[in-house]
Amino acid sequence: MSADPAARPDPAPAGRFRRLVDRIGRVIGPALIDRIDRDHRQTARAFLRRRLVAGATLVVGAVLLGVSLNVPPDAPAFYPLTIALALTWAVGGILSGPLHLGWTTDRSGERRRPVVPPILLGLGIGLVFVAGALVVREVEPLRAATEGILEQARERPLAAVAVVTAVNGIAEEMFFRGALYAAVGVRHAVLVSTVIYTLTTVATGNFMLVFAAAVLGLVVGLQRRASGGILGPILTHVTWSMTMLFVLPPLFSAAGG
Repeated sequence: MSADPAARPDPAPAGRFRRLVDRIGRVIGPALIDRIDRDHRQTARAFLRRRLVAGATLVVGAVLLGVSLNVPPDAPAFYPLTIALALTWAVGGILSGPLHLGWTTDRSGERRRPVVPPILLGLGIGLVFVAGALVVREVEPLRAATEGILEQARERPLAAVAVVTAVNGIAEEMFFRGALYAAVGVRHAVLVSTVIYTLTTVATGNFMLVFAAAVLGLVVGLQRRASGGILGPILTHVTWSMTMLFVLPPLFSAAGG
């Protein structure tokens, strides 16, 4: 006797879930896991130069970052400091040696510059942080640390802060996923570059910013390893930063009001 059809589980939800997982995999795989073939070998002399330039840039940049994020909200030195910081990262990245944009493959196997997946990834990380912010704003120590970051955005013209944030995001990726990543070498580059990126933000004295840097640094580090370049990390970083800038301040203001 055949089983009652009405008692059989509906395969439609399981099928939809598998299709969703498959779509996510088609984005995550090329963006974070599958490595594109490339030849970025350096001579011993070029590798040494990259390490020396990266080390000097790291020291200067860490100091500027700590100073710029600890100036009072109404301090006129904020913009010169943040511009100097962006220039430090960017110039250090350029002087260290060649920087590569990177590649990814589409469904047909053709090589393309990574554009859409990194943006979607940045939005996805942003949504995760926004969901986490709903919890963070209810815990006073975490809320206070986050408010310290958001105060910089509230006290200045939003458009100006957005430009500064985007420019610094681009410059950071030129250095940390460009120069520094290449200076680490082929072994443990994702881990080492992420740890150094995270430790650099310790100079800000804000543990929420350190946590954000660790999460973001790991994601864009994996992107750098997969694509072999900085375009994907730049797009993800800037997309995530813009999401945080435009969503978190009103979210926290609404909770406070």
